[in-house]
Amino acid sequence: MQLFRSIDEAQASIATGAHTVAAIGNFDGVHCGHQEIIGRVLDRARALDAKAIAVTFDPHPVAVLHPERAPKLITPTPEKLRLLEQTGLDATLVVPFTREFSMLSAREFAEQVLCGALRVAEVHEGDTFRFGHDAAAGIAELRELGEELGFAVVSHGALRIRDVVVSSSEVRRRIAASEMEMARALLGRPFSILSTPVPGRGVGTRLTTPTINLAPYRELLPPDGVYVSEVRIGEGADTPLCRAVSNVGSRPTFDGAGFAVEAHLLDGPPPVQLTETTPIELSFLERLREERRFPSPDALREQILRDVAEAQEYFQSLHKP
Repeated sequence: MQLFRSIDEAQASIATGAHTVAAIGNFDGVHCGHQEIIGRVLDRARALDAKAIAVTFDPHPVAVLHPERAPKLITPTPEKLRLLEQTGLDATLVVPFTREFSMLSAREFAEQVLCGALRVAEVHEGDTFRFGHDAAAGIAELRELGEELGFAVVSHGALRIRDVVVSSSEVRRRIAASEMEMARALLGRPFSILSTPVPGRGVGTRLTTPTINLAPYRELLPPDGVYVSEVRIGEGADTPLCRAVSNVGSRPTFDGAGFAVEAHLLDGPPPVQLTETTPIELSFLERLREERRFPSPDALREQILRDVAEAQEYFQSLHKP
């Protein structure tokens, strides 16, 4: 997948006479609704001998325009780009979102970005799509501009899964409620975070469970608690995947421990040597319980053993006919 980091870079790279089929959005989570629209973009691009392209923004527009309301991201930009690449898109344009860019009118956006830089033949959007300064324009205005400037517009109704409308805000809501199975259904994969290891205090090892402590993570996390999880260590097709029980929270049994995300591996020590740059993907599968303070490390050890047993039952249930 080609990656363009500016409108000028995209314009310089898309050959004169070429055309694109585009989808525009924040694509936070690259959830099933996004995937469905991108699938239509891919189909139409192949039919029109055009390039399939996504247009997204960094940072999230709300972080620039209303930082006090900025959401924690389901997928920070590097992870979003990795997921977009997996869809089969030919290219993604990441527009640096600034206050100056936000002042573009709908017409200016269509003329400068869609026509001038991308040479779009078709634009595919959800039917609630808004764009231009103050989000003043929607699908009707986009269609009018397309008729005038020479591109088609295809709108798509909301995707529903289990009678729930799929959206990034709905995914965030389900994760915030620890509804990991429903979040998985909306995303089409388990909710996960990408991080790297940091040294721990050795508590997990002393409590009989090898532990990976993750570097501080600023984006969306599930509520404090204990989760059945999987840990992917490293990169590439042969990346080891380990079963785990993970804790999100302040580890209140140990005074002064502080907030951390840590994964207790169920099958022994990590299968590869960890360094401070080893990529770690932690996927949250199911919530086991809330985080709580135990009267002693021994009491915590007994609870960890119960958590491990419950997690093993969960994994065994995945393989039952």
